[in-house]
Amino acid sequence: MNPMTNVKNVLKLSERELANNSKSSWHDQYKGSAWIFVGGLPYDLTEGDVICVFSQYGEIVNINLVRDKATGKSRGFSFICYEDQRSTILAVDNLNGIKILGRTIRVDHCEQYKAPNADMSKVDELTAAIRMEGCAPQLPLLPLQTEDVVVKQDKEQRVKKEGKVKKKKEKKSKKKKKKKNKSRSSSSSSESGDS
Repeated sequence: MNPMTNVKNVLKLSERELANNSKSSWHDQYKGSAWIFVGGLPYDLTEGDVICVFSQYGEIVNINLVRDKATGKSRGFSFICYEDQRSTILAVDNLNGIKILGRTIRVDHCEQYKAPNADMSKVDELTAAIRMEGCAPQLPLLPLQTEDVVVKQDKEQRVKKEGKVKKKKEKKSKKKKKKKNKSRSSSSSSESGDS
């Protein structure tokens, strides 16, 4: 089937879903997969370029930009895995049919895609690194804290909070005393003025 026909079919599905106001979506059949297919990509795009475009709808954890085995050049399509499956719905609905560098891309769900376990010696360094490590950002590892340090920090925080609470209570009580004194002095002066 012509790629443009596929783009139009996906758009028609979305329009039909909006018109029917049905509770179930055509996306529901793909709940088990966080992978999407992207076709019609310009051949000079790299994995990083594709990630930049598609990461606006969620955290990308894996990408397979399919390349020619002999030349290593992109074949114009890729498979992307999001951290959260709901991101695939956003990507399919919003990026299907857009133009990138003059080419209309097709974005659709993948129901049963498995990342390739290809021979790592035949792929370029960037692709091998992405397959081994993934492309999601790595969280910095925090140094392990001993229980004594954690307990000490908790105590310091509680003492600070208690000190702040005491200061607030003291300020409130001082204000109340001032108000009482003012009201007593004003009532006593008004009594002395009456006599």
